[in-house]
Amino acid sequence: MGYVGRDVESIIRDLTQQAVTMVKDRHAGEVEQKAEYLAEERLLDLLLPQQGARLGFEGAEAGAEVPASESQEATRSKLRLQLREGKLDHRSIELEVKERGLPIGVISNVGGMEELESGLRDMLGGLFPGKKKKRTMKVPEALKHLAQDEAQKLIDMDEVVKEAVAKVEQAGIVFLDEIDKIAGREKMAGPDVSREGVQRDLLPIVEGSTVHTKYGPVRTDHILFIAAGAFHVAKPSDLIPELQGRFPIRVELEPLTKDDLVRILTEPKSALVTQYRALLETEDVSVEFTRDGLDEIAATAVQVNERTENIGARRLFTIMERLLEPVLFEASELEDRKIRIDAPYVKDRLRDIVKAEDLSRFIL
Repeated sequence: MGYVGRDVESIIRDLTQQAVTMVKDRHAGEVEQKAEYLAEERLLDLLLPQQGARLGFEGAEAGAEVPASESQEATRSKLRLQLREGKLDHRSIELEVKERGLPIGVISNVGGMEELESGLRDMLGGLFPGKKKKRTMKVPEALKHLAQDEAQKLIDMDEVVKEAVAKVEQAGIVFLDEIDKIAGREKMAGPDVSREGVQRDLLPIVEGSTVHTKYGPVRTDHILFIAAGAFHVAKPSDLIPELQGRFPIRVELEPLTKDDLVRILTEPKSALVTQYRALLETEDVSVEFTRDGLDEIAATAVQVNERTENIGARRLFTIMERLLEPVLFEASELEDRKIRIDAPYVKDRLRDIVKAEDLSRFIL
């Protein structure tokens, strides 16, 4: 954070914002059914004529008069049924929506300015309530918009903020990645001065301090801070002593094994295998990765990592690109729309990488 022009305390502000969003989404899920019902009622109010006027029910011509004897409730029930069956989706209605406020731009990227911008936005938002304008939209879009509006009314934001801040303070986790990039205590001009400055800025929030956010003060005493770094060039002892003392538990990580790489290829929600499948499906090409094929991909990645620079799971991206290069560039012209990636296919495509003595061109 502090090394790229943002205040280090932005870490806690971002964490708090994320917590508020998560808690708000959970509360929105709890009131979803009620919000949808209220939105449906509001939409029916908009669709129903004020003086018992004209409606286009199924089986009647658009604009046919509603019989005077038919009660308003019966008319409303018919309209509700048509709405739920999707028979009114083609209709358009006029709905009042709030205009988006003009963005408030900050001139400087000095640390803390984004918090100032947020404060100004909240303050001016209270002084100048958002204007409303009329928009014409289809019934499904209007129903969705009204449901969101009703959900906002049903959610107690004071309770959401209170719960979110408590979660941050008691169960928050901050992961400081690539902390080796700010290691360095040599007394010289240049970037090392900035590195040590970031370390000193981190000290208070790691030790325990109060960070002021737009949701109120947040204490960092019980937040779990985890720092990680490659430390190829720097050493943990190159960090300033005060910061070293804030991380009493040290863990040395083992290199990724073949089994680890197979799990990385398949288990995450956005795993590489899933991404490539989805990418090729856009060209109507179906790709099947067999278990032995995945094992061979992982084994090749381990082998190349051992013989060159060990870049861990990043190697998988290089391997996958090399493996699927012909398919990716010629997908629209392929006659066979189903491709099976098994061990023989992988060995055939990657044999040059495995055999090549000069592997520098394959390093990311």
